Amino acid sequence: MFSSFPERIRFFIGCGENHFTMDRGSFSYDETFLFKRELEFIKMEEAEHFDGQLLFYRDPETSETYVLSLTAGYRQESLTLKEMPENSPVNRFWITFPADPSEHIYGTGETFSEWDLKGLKVRIFTAEHQNAKRIEAKREREKREGKDPDHTLPFSEYESYYVQPTFVSSDKYFVFADTSRFMMFDFEKPEETTLYLQEPPRIIMHEEESFPELSKALRDLLGGQRKLPDWVYDGAIMAVQRGAREVERKIRILKEAGVRTAAIWSQDWCGCRNNTFGYQVMWNWRYDTDLYPDLPEKIKAWREEGIRFLGYINPFIALDRELYKEASDKGYLVKDREGKDYLVTITVFPAAMIDFTNPAAYEWYKSLIRKNMIGIGLSGWMADFGEYLPTDAVLFNGEPAEVWHNRWPAIWAKMNREVIEECGMEDEVFFFMRAGFTGSLQNTLMMWTGDQHVDWSKDDGLPSVIPATLSLAMSGFGMAHSDAGGYTTNDSMKRTKELLMRWEEMNVFSPVLRFHEGNQPWNNVQFDGDEELLSHLRMCTELHVLLRPYLKKLEKELVTEALPVMRPLFYHYDEEEAYTIKDEYLLGRDMLVAPVIEEGAVSRTVYLPEDEWTELFTDETYTGGHYEISAPLGRIPVFIRKAGGLGFLVRHVMQLAVIY
Repeated sequence: MFSSFPERIRFFIGCGENHFTMDRGSFSYDETFLFKRELEFIKMEEAEHFDGQLLFYRDPETSETYVLSLTAGYRQESLTLKEMPENSPVNRFWITFPADPSEHIYGTGETFSEWDLKGLKVRIFTAEHQNAKRIEAKREREKREGKDPDHTLPFSEYESYYVQPTFVSSDKYFVFADTSRFMMFDFEKPEETTLYLQEPPRIIMHEEESFPELSKALRDLLGGQRKLPDWVYDGAIMAVQRGAREVERKIRILKEAGVRTAAIWSQDWCGCRNNTFGYQVMWNWRYDTDLYPDLPEKIKAWREEGIRFLGYINPFIALDRELYKEASDKGYLVKDREGKDYLVTITVFPAAMIDFTNPAAYEWYKSLIRKNMIGIGLSGWMADFGEYLPTDAVLFNGEPAEVWHNRWPAIWAKMNREVIEECGMEDEVFFFMRAGFTGSLQNTLMMWTGDQHVDWSKDDGLPSVIPATLSLAMSGFGMAHSDAGGYTTNDSMKRTKELLMRWEEMNVFSPVLRFHEGNQPWNNVQFDGDEELLSHLRMCTELHVLLRPYLKKLEKELVTEALPVMRPLFYHYDEEEAYTIKDEYLLGRDMLVAPVIEEGAVSRTVYLPEDEWTELFTDETYTGGHYEISAPLGRIPVFIRKAGGLGFLVRHVMQLAVIY
């Protein structure tokens, strides 16, 4: 805790100017410094009006005094800039404090290629993770050199949809920076941690004796998730597009194959556009009468068959449809510096952004969700994007867009949550997001891990889902899922049958089993490609429904105790190897999942923590250690903790294995 080493807290100040360049949601960043200097620690004294100390620092250049207040509570302390000189040009702050060289660092939102962040520097600025330049560079590299799933970029070249100015240490403490501008968390030096902030610091450190207690403390500070509607656990959420007739055709296929289907997700419910990137949504938030004639009536009919209907929305408006004109005429859109609608290019087309700081625009957008989505019977939707606010935009409230950029996805989440609650549909309707920041925890019902590539690459494909989900869990977000089969497709990345089946097998052991066709459905194997695929899907949905009571139990633990549904191994096992494994996870306390993440693999090495385990598909027993586990297509290594009381699952699963 800070109070154990107050005189070793180093404080730097500076003055600088940011330079951002955005391209399709990816932000290149540079800055110009006028000065940076370390302040001299003068003294520490007890504070008169609160339980804590005042730390006095002197600027060696100007002799001006800066005061940090260090307040102490039960297991929690805060470090806040209490006083700085008036009219100071200072707008940069560095706080450096001692660190354990042997500790491991997790969190900061969502990280895909790395899991333990010790030795790395993390940028806290929400952005498009799958930026166009990086995808094209990968495409060209694979054309020259062939596919290499182990190839990963330097960590500094990644961006993330969900950033959270919080990290968790293996020493069982977390640190949270309560600011919203651009930040950097620097863990590169083993013996110290540096937080670089562009607002006066307010930093909270909290320690506990266990990770469950630490998760609960983080929830108490930042908020937590709510329960999902019960129907979500009734089967798969199948992605189907290209109109009502296609939806009805696919429903017939699913029913005839005996696939447990909870819902159909049609992201093109509001229309589509075909372009060089693929098949994309027309961002005009009312149902398309050509693709989906009489959609409200069809939704009712599908609901009577036990299948719900989900859609899609984001904070943009398509320029080539009627809602844009209404929003523009009413002044509801984010502006550029010339007072024109700020047009942002997404993939290959421009769109305008709703200005959430305009109360009238905020309410108007909610009315679209209320009337055009919930009002026609949608049971949920993907609330996409949120990370694209340009830093040079002009907002209705007159504040700098840089201040609001990170906040934007949390406001977007708040809007979606509010309209569901105002309609009294909390037990019926849910939404899922990819972008987030401080404030998202209390407003977002479910995360999905974004637009993974339809491949086996560790930085962007199937393997990246596991560290992404676990880093979210250690940032306080305990329930997430991924697109089964991935999304991002091009002429060098096309979904294979094996990839789809392995992704399905993994997602069975997650809260939500939801699919995606990808941006180029015609280049991807789909769930009904042949009888083997349908049989495999039927088995996966049966397994997922079989897990319903256990998943509901884990959901309750998340809501009441802040325990993440999918957890890192070290959460319950204080073993050295458990702190670095990023290709396995615990599903609750009593199940360990080791997905197959290599193409062509029919077995994989599994690390089991010291305990008694039963393999779910074979009833074989194991203790702690490394094992080579058979994993033919249709089965991944899953283990039940003997003391957990889930032995009945083994019997049921083995019966299913005989059938399939």
